[in-house]
Amino acid sequence: MTATTLHEPAHREALWELEAAFDRGDLVTLFGTCTVEYDGRAASSLGPGARLLVLKPDGSSLVHTDEGRTPVNWQPPGSEHRAAVRDGRLRVRSVRTSPAETLDVRFSVVEQLTAYGVTGGRSVEVIGSEADLKERVLADPALVEDGFEPLASERASDAGPIDVFGRDAAGRPVVVELKRRRVGPDAAGQLARYVSAIEREEPDGTEVRGVLLAPSITDRARALLADEGLEHVAAEPPAGNGDGDADAADADGS
Repeated sequence: MTATTLHEPAHREALWELEAAFDRGDLVTLFGTCTVEYDGRAASSLGPGARLLVLKPDGSSLVHTDEGRTPVNWQPPGSEHRAAVRDGRLRVRSVRTSPAETLDVRFSVVEQLTAYGVTGGRSVEVIGSEADLKERVLADPALVEDGFEPLASERASDAGPIDVFGRDAAGRPVVVELKRRRVGPDAAGQLARYVSAIEREEPDGTEVRGVLLAPSITDRARALLADEGLEHVAAEPPAGNGDGDADAADADGS
C-alpha cells in the first residue's frame, strides 16, 4: 500500500492533494477543525470541532469524533467527492444525486491529510499482473467485445507500445489499453494518445476506436473518455500475485 501524508498543510496544498487522490481512487483521511452540514432527506449541522473525515473511493464518506464507533454523519457509496477552497476554508463535499444529498465539511485547520493507495479488500481491485490480463484478452478476445480480433500485442506507435491492437467486427482498428486496477484520467489520456498515433498511420477518414479495459475508472476518467469518443470495458481481474507489474504503484495509469 502506498500513502502520501501532509502535516498541517496549507489549504491550497491540501486541495491539490485531494484532487490528485480523487483521480487515483485513493482512500483519504483528513483530521482537523471543521464544521459539518448535511442537506438531503433531512438537515443537520455541527459547529466547529476536531473531527476525522474518511473519504472512500466508492463515494462513501464518514465523519468521526473522539467518541463512539459510528460516524456522526456520513454519505453512502455512489456519492461524488469534491473539494475547493472558499472563504479561507477547505471545503470537502460528498454529493449524491439520487436521492439528492450533500455532506459539506469545511476545515478551518487541517492537521493531517493522508491518501492511501489501497490495493486489497475491494472487489474492483485486480489481483494479478497486466501481463496476465493481456494473455486473457489474447486467449478470449470477447473480453473486449464480440467480434474483436487481436492482431498484435505491444504494437509500436509514435506514442509508445500499444497493449493490444486489433480490429472489430466491422474491420475498424481498435486500440486496447489494459489496466489491472481502478484508474483515473491519466489512463484515459494515455489511450487517447495511442488512438491519435494510429489515426496518423491510417488513411484519412479512418475511424479508430479506443477501449480502456480496466475493472473500474473514476468519474473524471469517464468524462474524458466521453469527450474523446473512447470506451471503457470493465473486466473481471485475473488471479495471481501481481509481482513485477509496473502499474502496481500507479492508480492513475500513467
